[in-house]
Amino acid sequence: MGLLLSLSLGLLAATPPTEVPHDTVARCELDGVVDSGSGAYLVDCVRRAELGGHSALLVRLDTPGGSLEATHAIVRAFLGSSVPVLVWVGPSGAHAGSAGVFITLASNVASMAPGTRIGAAHPVVGLTGEDPEAAGGSQLARKVENDTVAFAESIAKQRGRNASWAASAVRDSVAVSADQARELRVVEYLSSSEEELLDQVHGRAVQVASGDTVRLDTRDARFVELTPGLSQRLVHALAHPSLVYLLFLMAALGLVVELTHPGGIAPGLLGAVALVLALMASSALPVRTGALLLLLLGVALIVAELFVTSGLLGASGVVLLGLGGLFLVDRFDPGWFVDPSFRVTWAWLIPTTLVLAGATAYIAWRGAQTRKLPQLGGDAGLVGEEGTTLSPTSPENGEVFVHGERWRATSPKPLRQGTHVVVRRVDGLTLFVDEVKP
Repeated sequence: MGLLLSLSLGLLAATPPTEVPHDTVARCELDGVVDSGSGAYLVDCVRRAELGGHSALLVRLDTPGGSLEATHAIVRAFLGSSVPVLVWVGPSGAHAGSAGVFITLASNVASMAPGTRIGAAHPVVGLTGEDPEAAGGSQLARKVENDTVAFAESIAKQRGRNASWAASAVRDSVAVSADQARELRVVEYLSSSEEELLDQVHGRAVQVASGDTVRLDTRDARFVELTPGLSQRLVHALAHPSLVYLLFLMAALGLVVELTHPGGIAPGLLGAVALVLALMASSALPVRTGALLLLLLGVALIVAELFVTSGLLGASGVVLLGLGGLFLVDRFDPGWFVDPSFRVTWAWLIPTTLVLAGATAYIAWRGAQTRKLPQLGGDAGLVGEEGTTLSPTSPENGEVFVHGERWRATSPKPLRQGTHVVVRRVDGLTLFVDEVKP
């Protein structure tokens, strides 16, 4: 009986893998941060590839990392897929950083283009980016690191990849080039293009979630693009720190202009739309509340410069706006796993700050110029104005036409009707005038 059982198991193990003769490969791409939008898109791609009966799903990857919740959802979808998942880190110059490491490890077959890199998945937590390995590292930081290491190792072991390297990528921020990743069994292939990857994996046997082993038939297969939905595309497009920074600036400036100049409508409408988009984007990013307060305070100081014209308020507002942009995104949020490059870039922050500084300086200069101009409104604005007497004018009474209006007037000496006069003083509704000498 035992011999028969052994023979049966041997025959089952020797059974050749199932052929998958489909001639289409579903294709999608993750370009940028892993957020709720891109995460939902990749999970949906797995579902659509299964329903479409494609021979495989190919994901082009270039990401600095992102939300751990979205990353977990993507990894679960990849590991539970009944369709083989291929990940290609490309094109040259691309990076599978932080959360991107787990996504790459979770694929059935992984490849990298020459000139790409993968790794640096070290977790940091807290406002100061506490290092779990540093002396005095908190228990929370060590817990986050241990959990992340276990996550990476479990994925690598399930896919038959280098679990030791996966752990070192988390513990020691190890990053390697495409060539090194191939040597270390982090990825299986080096491919300069997606088409080359399909040729390389043709005939390769992989195991899918059901436990079945299938042989890939991808040579000469055609790609079927799986595009994201409108909401997924919108959330992913907004989930960029620099764009969130600009949206908050537009919202604050638009609303302040509308409040200080009621009836404009357009500034208030644009500000409200920008605010809604900024709130949508901030929900998909780790945004610091303190940085938002700095942005709002900076805008308020610049607006105050319009009324005070001191120069100091405007300069302080510009500095606060710059600091708000610099600290807007919290890279050390424990719910996120991103590279240090994930922030408001200097390429956006410096030009924006310079433009605001220039605008503030112009406002201060124009305010100083305006203060030197003579007053044109009120009683003081009439002094020095010239006009004509409408009736004989004396120290007791008379009428003059000044500044397009009829005024009661008196003069030091009697003047005839039609005399050219100049206003010397104003007392209520009475003008004190003198004859203009020819």
